[in-house]
Amino acid sequence: METQNGGMQRRLKTRHISMIALGGSIGTGLFVASGASIAQAGPMGALVAYTAIGIMVYFLMTSLGEMATYSPTSGSFSDYAGKYVDPALGFALGWNYWFNWAITLAVDVVAVGLVSQFWLPNVPAWIFSAVALFIIFLINLFSVGAFGETEFWLSLIKVITIVAFLAVGLLTIFGIIHSDVNVMKNLSAGNHGFVGGWQGTLSVFLVAGFSFQGTELIGITAGEVKDPDKSVPKAVNQVFWRILLFYILSIFVISALVYYKDPNLLSASTQNIAISPFTIVFRNAGIAFAASLMNAVILTSIISAANSGAYASTRMLYALARKKEAPGIFAKLSGRGVPVAALVLTTVIGMLAFISNLKGGAVAYTWLVNASGLTGFIAWVGIAISHYRFRRAYVAQGYDLNDLKYRAKWFPFGPIFALVICLAVIIGQDPGSFTNFNLEKIAVTYLSVPLFLILFFGYKFTKHTKLIKLKDVKLK
Repeated sequence: METQNGGMQRRLKTRHISMIALGGSIGTGLFVASGASIAQAGPMGALVAYTAIGIMVYFLMTSLGEMATYSPTSGSFSDYAGKYVDPALGFALGWNYWFNWAITLAVDVVAVGLVSQFWLPNVPAWIFSAVALFIIFLINLFSVGAFGETEFWLSLIKVITIVAFLAVGLLTIFGIIHSDVNVMKNLSAGNHGFVGGWQGTLSVFLVAGFSFQGTELIGITAGEVKDPDKSVPKAVNQVFWRILLFYILSIFVISALVYYKDPNLLSASTQNIAISPFTIVFRNAGIAFAASLMNAVILTSIISAANSGAYASTRMLYALARKKEAPGIFAKLSGRGVPVAALVLTTVIGMLAFISNLKGGAVAYTWLVNASGLTGFIAWVGIAISHYRFRRAYVAQGYDLNDLKYRAKWFPFGPIFALVICLAVIIGQDPGSFTNFNLEKIAVTYLSVPLFLILFFGYKFTKHTKLIKLKDVKLK
């Protein structure tokens, strides 16, 4: 078995990483929260927000794809930031990202319990959650191949569901499936399709951004792909089609078939699958078991997200340990190439947060979730800065851009555009809390930002790191 990085095995196949790219970030953000986005910003407002964030994510993935093809590593953007920008940035990004996914794992297993009660309401939710956490631990313990295979089939279910949804939706729009829906009225609702002005659209930017998080997983899997030179570019290129087909077209279909003031959209949440916009469209098309079908698909999505979270956080902790930025035990691999100690710690953190919620420690649990809230956007900022520095260092040291096996298009516009949008989203989370100087709301909304800055400056001052000069960047 081909190995890299001291024993980690390249067991992920092209079909694994392609499907992870295709279905990796598809979850409750699309299946449920998209309805609330349309209710909040109107059909055109939601389309503008999801399109803008989709373009930004595409540029981010091409940036990450260029670096991951050139230097595949499980540390991904944490390693790149440490090599191309400043070791302190790599340290802060790595620990912040590990923390985010460890907490997200807990959030997801709690959600598994809630969704499972749709069928068995008398069974305590914690039983479903505990079983899900144990299964996810076993999948990740076995081998990276087991993770890849699991993600392949879970993502395939999501992809098939969306294709079926789009087919049913388009047939309804064109009148082939009988419906009394007024498509033009729905699409032009509000002020020519916009509700709440620019503030309404901006608020949906935040929701759309969270919906796309997880796409950066492509960079982390690059360290365990059999043929990264071919697999990574192929997966990155598929991001564009996923954005176009799955997100933008789905938002269009929902906007055309469900009026933005529909009370079901206004109250959409993961706890009520019956009011998912996907459920509404399927049900209106005459599919009697729509709610049960979508509940199964959403359960699949949550398990997939938890599985990806366990994998991503485990590999990031492993990468930190290899750089001696985490205890050395987390760099040790099993015979199957799995960093077991890193997996155990990640699972324990997820389990503690889950138990905190179970025992009524809602305040502690809420703070943990809020502390991880903006981490995905912070990671995206790190990717944009790292790629900008990588490309400039590559040229400054006299290398030929034509020698790159994968080259991101529209440089430097891509990373700069992504950086500006990400910073705008981070700052624009809740500007009203600053206007009213509500300290509690500021703390809850922006908690992940000071945590990141503490990690960054703490490492910088103790290790005396500096911004790496372009000529001193170690590209080889």
